[in-house]
Amino acid sequence: MAPSQKVTKKWEIFAGRNKFYCDGYLMTAPNSGVFYFTVVLITGTSGLFFAFDCPFLAERITPAIPIIGGILFVFTMSSLFRTSFSDPGIIPRASQDEAAYIEKQIEVPNSLNSPTYRPPPRTKEVFVKGQTVKLKYCFTCKIFRPPRASHCSLCDNCVDRFDHHCPWVGNCVGKRNYRFFYMFIVSLAFLAVFIFSCTTTHIVLLFKDEDQFFDIVKKTPFSVIIAVICFCSVWSVIGLAGFHTYLTTSDQTTNEDIKGSFTSKGGQQAINPYSQGNICLNCFHILCGPITPSLIDRRGIVTDEYRTQMQAPDKYNSAPVPPLVVMQPGLDPQNKPYSLESETQNSSAGVFRQRSYDNLQNVPIPTNFKYFSPQSKYNTYSESQNQLVPQVSPAVLQSQQSSEVQQRLQLQQQQQQQQINININFTLPREIQQHSAPSGERGSAVQHR
Repeated sequence: MAPSQKVTKKWEIFAGRNKFYCDGYLMTAPNSGVFYFTVVLITGTSGLFFAFDCPFLAERITPAIPIIGGILFVFTMSSLFRTSFSDPGIIPRASQDEAAYIEKQIEVPNSLNSPTYRPPPRTKEVFVKGQTVKLKYCFTCKIFRPPRASHCSLCDNCVDRFDHHCPWVGNCVGKRNYRFFYMFIVSLAFLAVFIFSCTTTHIVLLFKDEDQFFDIVKKTPFSVIIAVICFCSVWSVIGLAGFHTYLTTSDQTTNEDIKGSFTSKGGQQAINPYSQGNICLNCFHILCGPITPSLIDRRGIVTDEYRTQMQAPDKYNSAPVPPLVVMQPGLDPQNKPYSLESETQNSSAGVFRQRSYDNLQNVPIPTNFKYFSPQSKYNTYSESQNQLVPQVSPAVLQSQQSSEVQQRLQLQQQQQQQQINININFTLPREIQQHSAPSGERGSAVQHR
């Protein structure tokens, strides 16, 4: 009996630097030391508060204090873990064949022979609500990044709607986990203010019973330590929560705010094309909108076909394969130009695969465009139905395109044949033309002579 072959999961050969746990269910950044410090700091401070302050305050003031503190602590830690161990919105890298195809399209002839050759900037322009947005080419992932995406140098991945890399949560903050990050910092601000207020109240009540402050320190040293920790951290946490509240209400990211993407320059008013129009809609869109499915197949099994696809192609024996395009970007299923009016009627229109950005050139794109999932290449994500919807397969699409090409060739042949007949008619002698013409035309020709 042949020994069983070891099954390799895709997370084991993942191209980025992320660490995976629980058979690929959980993922974090490569360096998690600051994240563990965050967990110890929050858990330790809260544990000291529940152990030394809550019994006194529950007896002297109200038993609801430990209940409120427990709710805030659970909500804060759950939001932290949800942010830290989830996919922030990583965009898969192009396969070797797709990368070779894109490189061949962009490559300048005879450029490799020049020692002073410097590749030009690789960007493409698209329209989002009437504004021009540049798609930058990622030399690491070999793709044209979608709008608002950026490459994280620490995790070595392109992240959709990249906000920033947060070492305190041990992960990138992007499209799929930003709401949990916002909930974490807001709940942490409430927890810090609550613990600081309770420990200060505990110290004040003890100060009424004791005359000397040093006696209070000797009696409850941990309460003083908790008060100092909360006092030093509450200001930064509140400031961070306020800053991200501003970003949420304006539908911006930290990366865009630092770069000044929507800041007025040269007297021209800059408009955020991704804004929903008002504060309430922006908050609802970011915090309550549907979460898009993950684009990376972490727990998929590595097959021989997958290994062949990800291997480097032979430059001499294999031709580059163009990126698979199931639906042209900016077009609805009827191949009509995409418009903002159709976006309100059908949110699933204009869906395209993330590896078809090399075909974009001055094409209007909806603000809520989605990507094709690698594990279901021929499905699209419908926001209205909140599920994957089957789409036309490439084979069917190729057959339709081939039939259209054949019809177009037949029409060209007919036009060429008509042109040949016209040219022959002009070059023949008049007697032959009259002989070959119909009877009515011959009679008119004789009368004319």
